[in-house]
Amino acid sequence: MNKIWLVSLAAVFLSCQPKEETTTIWRHQKTLQLDSINPIGIAEANGNLWLSDGDHNRLVKIAPDGKILKTIDSLDRPMHIAVIDSTLFVPEYGKDAISIFGHKGRSQLLLNDSLDAPAGVSVYGSERAIADFYNNRILYTGGGDGGWISFGKEGKAEGEFYYPTDVQITQDKIWVADAYNNRVQVFDKKGKFLQMMGQDQKMNAATGIHVTEKEVFVTDFENDRVLVFDRQGNLKQEISEDIAKPTDILVMDDTLYVLNYRRGSISTFHRTKK
Repeated sequence: MNKIWLVSLAAVFLSCQPKEETTTIWRHQKTLQLDSINPIGIAEANGNLWLSDGDHNRLVKIAPDGKILKTIDSLDRPMHIAVIDSTLFVPEYGKDAISIFGHKGRSQLLLNDSLDAPAGVSVYGSERAIADFYNNRILYTGGGDGGWISFGKEGKAEGEFYYPTDVQITQDKIWVADAYNNRVQVFDKKGKFLQMMGQDQKMNAATGIHVTEKEVFVTDFENDRVLVFDRQGNLKQEISEDIAKPTDILVMDDTLYVLNYRRGSISTFHRTKK
């Protein structure tokens, strides 16, 4: 009887042990050469990719195979874009404005403030955030009647920026690519500094950021690589294969897309077991 009891106890004990998480890495899959596009920003809408082509002052919608499906012209240096419900939010760096393209045509995001070269925009439900490049700050609104808040100033201390280029809102945080401080900074939705990552990786121009449930991706522009962190800021992987002057990244359907600005291409990576 005691033997049966011990075996049962052992089975219960083993079943309660935490399962080891399978270690995965991103491996190069293919590189897609683009047709006269120098991509800066990327966003997904209904299975297709939108790219901002700042050198040609336009947006380009492409199919997964790179075929151009649609263009939107007459923009002024579009940068890191965002999409929600098929509506495009486009920071026009040269126009100091955020343009919106939806079912009703083109409009502008209304602000009681002045932008100076907006480099990135993020949308999350009714929330909006803008990386205001030359003003070295982030503008954020939770929607409704709450209005906009502004946080940050030029500097190297926690909560200060040196030309922020991209921003992403998640459920409870705001993530910022603090480009020329060569790091990522994380804030709550009142603009309070929470954490910093990447400052020890010798980055040179952290230009783009993409945050998933478990990972944070940062483009290290001058070093021709993408750094992958967990959400606590621990470095998981350095990706450099077939990457040249990366500006932005996106994860869609378990595929990582990396924009190569200088080469005019997109490198794709697939998650595999290590």
